[in-house]
Amino acid sequence: MEESNVKKLATTLIDAVTDKDPLVQEQLCNSLCYLGESKAEETLNACDEYLRQHEKLAYPYRVIILKAMETIVKNNIDELDRCTAKIVIILASNEMTKTKELILDWQQAASSVLVAVGKRFINKVMEEVLTKFQPGILPHYFVMQTFANLSITNVFGMVPFLNSILTTMLPMLNLARQDQMKSVFCFALQHFSDSILEYLANLDQAPDPTVRKDTFSTEIFSAFDVLFNHWLQSREAKLRLAVVEALGPMSHLLPSEKLEEQLPRLIPGIIALYKKHAETFYVSKSLGQILQASVNMGSRTLEVQVDMLLAALHPQICAPVDSLNPLVIKNHNEVLRCFTILACSFPDRLLAFLLPKLENSNERIRVGTLHIMRQIINSASVQMEIKKPFILSSMKLPLLDTNSKVKRAVVQVISAMAHHGYLEQPGGEMMIEYILRQCALPPEPMSKRQFLETEDFFASDSVRTISINTLYLISTTVDRMNDVLWPYLLEFLIPVQFTNALTPLCKSLMHLAMKRQEEGENSFLIQYDSNVNLPSPFALTTRLLIVSSHPYLGEGRGAASLRLLNVLHLNIHPLLGQRWKKTIPPLINYVEEHNDETLSQKEWEEKLLMFLRDTLMVVSDNTWICQLSLEMCKQLNCYNGSPLEKNFLYKCIGTTLGAASNKEIVRKHLQELLETARYQEEAEREGLACGFGICAINHLDDTLIKLEDFVKSDIFRKSVGIFNIFKDRSDTEVDKVKSTLILCYGQVAMHAPQELVLARIESDILRNVFQYFNTKDLTLKLCLIRSICMISQAICKSVQSSSFVFSQKAELVAQMMEFIRAEPMDFLKTAIRKRAMIACTYLSTLEPPLEELDKAELVHSCLHSVLALPSDAGITSCQKTLFFDTMTALKDLLTSLLLRNLTPQGLQNMFEHLTPWIKSPKGHERERALGLSAYLLRFFLEHLNVIAIVPFHNLGLLVGIFSPRCADSLPSLRHDALDCVYSLLYIQLFYEGFAQDYQDEVAEKLLALKDNLTNPDVTILFHTCYSIAQIIGKRLPPDQFISLLLTTFEGLKDPDVNCARAATVIINCLLKERGAVLLEKVPEIVGLIHAKLCEVKDEHVAKAIQQSVYLLASQHRAAVVASLLASPLPFDSHTCSLWRALATEPTLTSQILELLLDKMNKDVPFTENKSFLLSSSYDRVATVVPLAATCALYEIMSAPESGAAVMGLYPELFVTLLLRVSCTVGVQLPRNLQAKERKGANPRLAPRNLEPCSCAVETLQAMLFRGGSEEVITCMGLEGGWELMKTSEGHEEGVTLLARAMAKHSGPKLPLIVKTLIPVLSSVYEIQRITTTAYFAELLSSNVVNDLILLESLLDNIMGRQKDVCINVRRLVLRGLANIASGSPDKVRKHGPQLLTAMINGLDDKDDPHNLVALEAMLGLSRLLDLAEEWDVRSILLHITIRIRPFFDNERDEFRSSSINLFGHLNKFCHGNCEDVFFEQIINGLVSLLLHLQDPKPPVVSACKFALRMCGPNMECEELAAMFEKQLHDGRGLHFGEFMNDTSKYLMQNFPDTLGRLISTNLFYFKSCWEDIRAAAPMFIGFLVLQADKVACEQVDLNQLISALQLLLKDPAPTVRIKAAETLGRLVKFA
Repeated sequence: MEESNVKKLATTLIDAVTDKDPLVQEQLCNSLCYLGESKAEETLNACDEYLRQHEKLAYPYRVIILKAMETIVKNNIDELDRCTAKIVIILASNEMTKTKELILDWQQAASSVLVAVGKRFINKVMEEVLTKFQPGILPHYFVMQTFANLSITNVFGMVPFLNSILTTMLPMLNLARQDQMKSVFCFALQHFSDSILEYLANLDQAPDPTVRKDTFSTEIFSAFDVLFNHWLQSREAKLRLAVVEALGPMSHLLPSEKLEEQLPRLIPGIIALYKKHAETFYVSKSLGQILQASVNMGSRTLEVQVDMLLAALHPQICAPVDSLNPLVIKNHNEVLRCFTILACSFPDRLLAFLLPKLENSNERIRVGTLHIMRQIINSASVQMEIKKPFILSSMKLPLLDTNSKVKRAVVQVISAMAHHGYLEQPGGEMMIEYILRQCALPPEPMSKRQFLETEDFFASDSVRTISINTLYLISTTVDRMNDVLWPYLLEFLIPVQFTNALTPLCKSLMHLAMKRQEEGENSFLIQYDSNVNLPSPFALTTRLLIVSSHPYLGEGRGAASLRLLNVLHLNIHPLLGQRWKKTIPPLINYVEEHNDETLSQKEWEEKLLMFLRDTLMVVSDNTWICQLSLEMCKQLNCYNGSPLEKNFLYKCIGTTLGAASNKEIVRKHLQELLETARYQEEAEREGLACGFGICAINHLDDTLIKLEDFVKSDIFRKSVGIFNIFKDRSDTEVDKVKSTLILCYGQVAMHAPQELVLARIESDILRNVFQYFNTKDLTLKLCLIRSICMISQAICKSVQSSSFVFSQKAELVAQMMEFIRAEPMDFLKTAIRKRAMIACTYLSTLEPPLEELDKAELVHSCLHSVLALPSDAGITSCQKTLFFDTMTALKDLLTSLLLRNLTPQGLQNMFEHLTPWIKSPKGHERERALGLSAYLLRFFLEHLNVIAIVPFHNLGLLVGIFSPRCADSLPSLRHDALDCVYSLLYIQLFYEGFAQDYQDEVAEKLLALKDNLTNPDVTILFHTCYSIAQIIGKRLPPDQFISLLLTTFEGLKDPDVNCARAATVIINCLLKERGAVLLEKVPEIVGLIHAKLCEVKDEHVAKAIQQSVYLLASQHRAAVVASLLASPLPFDSHTCSLWRALATEPTLTSQILELLLDKMNKDVPFTENKSFLLSSSYDRVATVVPLAATCALYEIMSAPESGAAVMGLYPELFVTLLLRVSCTVGVQLPRNLQAKERKGANPRLAPRNLEPCSCAVETLQAMLFRGGSEEVITCMGLEGGWELMKTSEGHEEGVTLLARAMAKHSGPKLPLIVKTLIPVLSSVYEIQRITTTAYFAELLSSNVVNDLILLESLLDNIMGRQKDVCINVRRLVLRGLANIASGSPDKVRKHGPQLLTAMINGLDDKDDPHNLVALEAMLGLSRLLDLAEEWDVRSILLHITIRIRPFFDNERDEFRSSSINLFGHLNKFCHGNCEDVFFEQIINGLVSLLLHLQDPKPPVVSACKFALRMCGPNMECEELAAMFEKQLHDGRGLHFGEFMNDTSKYLMQNFPDTLGRLISTNLFYFKSCWEDIRAAAPMFIGFLVLQADKVACEQVDLNQLISALQLLLKDPAPTVRIKAAETLGRLVKFA
């Protein structure tokens, strides 16, 4: 290709740069660059020529071309010849300086081209640009910027020019008047200086190693003078910043004496800019460079400036730091670098300035100063070494600061100090203590923490977090801190104020202790004598054990404390090491296996107490134990703010005192505990009582003596006495003391040795408890009850309890009942009821037994106290928990009472109290009573022990109470009711002599009914009740029948309507099962049944009445059917129910069904009437009799009992109803019925749609369901088939789905159905022919027709409809014939010619304006070809191919997909003598197939993939076939661009002579209506050209192709224009 073609391609691309879409512009630029990759010089020349010829081209488009040129130059700089470089340089230079006005994008692009060329041709560039840089004439802005950028990109090439440039430039500085020019001079000087400094730093690599700094010093100083003395004073902020940026690097090139001379003015001048600029990074950076230059040359005058520097820099650090602003962060770092420089040179001056600032009242100043301190500690460690004591003493005041930001900064300073040895100095302990105080800050709640993090980055929690991290860091990584921290940190374990720091403190101590252990035992053992401030071993043990009681507080301090305790064993006691190694790790594992929600606090505390007991046992030293108990008592006050931990401490004290052998010590400590306890705190009262109880295990007498003394003290007589510490307490406080005392007695009784406690119960314990029962104080009441519970439990646990007569039992029970009755009934607020009933439960087990009247009164009071409480709806979760616990206590009490009289009479006595609650009109009362009843009956059953067979005389009565409740309006009650019946039946069986493990088959059926009881369908619910009644009837003794019946009749008056209905169901069931004598009264009942149904309001009662109607129908079926069929439409609910009742007896049902089918078949399905008088159109209106018969069939077949009759008439019913559906599509109701439908407010009407088609579909569904074809219904429902059948548009598909479902699930029924349907193919009703053909067509797709020998019959009959006048029938015939490929593939060869002929005829159907028959023929051929004889197909192969080719680009996607798919199948038959001919067809269609891979419709894409896979083997190109086979599979993603590139490569390698045809075909698609295909076509061309060789390219008319692509560049779709531009770039192949 000639150079003119490259120019033509480039010009075409350049012409299009005026496109408005940025993405298109980007692609045009990329295409130009691609063109330039191969033909850099020609492309650059074309760009040059275009820009020169189009002087008026707007600058934004010139920018695109210049950017392309820059890229081409950058990528091809090594291959660029000097001539082209010269052309590009001149063009860029002219573009850059064409206008004096600044147009940044344009001139910057031109400058960038020069910079790109200058990387190699620096001399050429400088030669050209220097012509624009004449002495005495102010240069163009971008000339200077180009110089600056060149100096950075080509340091070694540019520095030799800088001397002359500076010489020429210096006079120009005074000529510059505009700030923009001054700024660019500054920019140039900055980069020149940086370039020179880099050159000097790398002299070993420089071309001229003789260059020195003084080579440029004079010129730089001259420029410095202008910038500093004149331009820096400008009012323009941008210029001042440009000057400052330049002065920094320039200062390093100034002569030393000149810099020294200028410093007194330079530094103040720079500092002054801080006040003028909000953005100070560049000022700080320049100042840092100047300071470094001054220090480097050993300036003497800098010292004079230090105070001013510090005063200016310090506010910069104190200013707020915006972490989202990078320049602010950079400025902060630059200022700190300045301080580092000053610290290294003037440490004393710096500290003298900084340290007083720590006392400033301004928070920011203090924080900023601390940041500087941290910086200089880290970066000027050598200079600060001798200043350590001074710095440490200066930190005392910041340690007292309460500001969170200051605290955080202090912690950071201390961290730096730790790393540099400061904390080893005197006063270092103060810093460590500070860190620990910050660790002990309370953590913020999460919600507040998030708020603080947004408002205040240095929030208190942030301080705590950083302090914890710092503590752990210095204790684990800074080795020099080991001696400082150990054992000093132990001092902070005990003080309460450090509680929140315990977890990190324990972790750090453990790490330090382990290090000490590694060093040896002597190093690890703590010398308590020399460390008087350290806590004792007893204090450490107590503290670490107590804080472990709630292990998840404080970020998990339990495990940390235990680990530390384990490590410290040698310092606690020498005997504990081996023991604790075995006992502590399991405790830690237990904590780690659980979390705060799963840990049982009671179990955990018991484990810790066991650990303590074990420890005390191992030590076995009374002195040590007494010391430990003393320490524990001392620490009591430390836990006043932690009541739960103090509670546990009391338990530990009790445990320790229990292990002590010195009774004097024990009594002394007990006395102190009673005197010092804070009785107002509940947890403390509980803990004190537990401590006394635990102590009583080994010291019962001492404990009781101390309690007795306390009872006798003056506090209880409200007078001053020896216990004068109580003299000012109020009555309420005294009650709290009494409560504690009573709890102590209870705990003592509970824990004391069993062999000793019984003798003390009434004499020593109850005697002191009884005197406090007359109280109204809630706490005292609760404590009294709990104490009684514990005393009762203690009696029960005693081995002598059976012989112990508790004389005060009745009195205590009466007192508990008084407490219960005193509770308010409008709400449940306290645990009085619960605890009093628990106490009664324990008391009831003791001797002597209660009197019957007392027992009855107890049961009545407790039931009323709990069951009558208001509903628990809307109460809190705590109240719900309290109610649940109260109900549990009631259950335990009742079962305890029942256990003492486990007889039918005892059971009846209990239910005499419960029955009123079971029948309560309030649902929540019934629910509670039934739950309680079920529980009691289960308990009775589980504990029943029948010695002799006795009658369960009240079974009928009890079953009659519970059985109707199985349908209670509250579903939650039904299971309980059923459980009651279940338990009663088993109780009866056990009384009849059956074994306890006997399982009755009938009774067990009750359990299977449970799920149905909660079914929302009331029919299922009452059917379940009926089943329950049947089971009851089978297991009820004859003598109980009347009793049950009478009790159930009583249930009809139940205030719960559901239970009344259930009573009716149960009565009817019992009458049917065991009341055959009532059959004589059935005729009278049936005579009234319809009238009664109209009067009955309750539906379930009505249904119970209807169960007898089948008797009347069996005797008078003709009259019943006739009268019901004549009932007005729509049927009312009572008529429907009577229809359903007729399905009870199968023979009767069959006769009625036949009668109704006869009515439907003999009458016309619809009449055609004008919609209004003058209308020319007709509406189809349904006839009444078939419609009524359809409704009647539905009602009958909806009854389960009709199944046998439906099965017997299955074919007739199915065909009749299918045709009924087809004939009612679009049919209207008669007008009189339409009016009724619109009113539709009669509650007696059945809730069914009377619309004819819907009615027919529902009836067909009912017939299929009752005929055993449930799968058909389900299958149709899932696929939406029923809804489709009702619409004119979807009816055909719906019938197809029905046939498919029938073939799959009801195959054996098909022969009779087919036989019945065949005559309908000739029906006068077109819709019936369509329905029948569609049904038969789908049947042919199933193998079942072969199995049932229906294929030939169906084929013959369906073939006969090929000439049907209805297009849809003809289309469905072709579908059916094609379906043989699926249903009977082995028969295709036999009927191949006949089938293929039918398909060809379909393709050529002339009476098919919309090609629907042709579409069906293509689909059919795709399915049949693989199964037909090869010879049969070859004879029509070319005809089919030519006929379907126009459909490839059809507007309708189904035509495209089916024709392409068929084309794929035809490829299988192209070998042999038709191979060459068909190859031409492949080539003709290949472009279409490939481009339609971008079709917007997925089915078309899938078809193209299939067709291409089929074409591959026939193209005699193994690579292409393999690629098609690998990449073109459905479901696999396709990278279209890569695929087309590879396809083009293989096509051009194997079929280069097809290039022209392929491109011509692609050009056709440039006008496609689909955007993606229009975009794919030029892309395909681009890849083809890219892969073609020179010879093949001769087939292409380049001018035509370029013209077409030029038109495509004007396409409205940007994606198309992008691809066109991309392809133009690929046409570089023609170059």
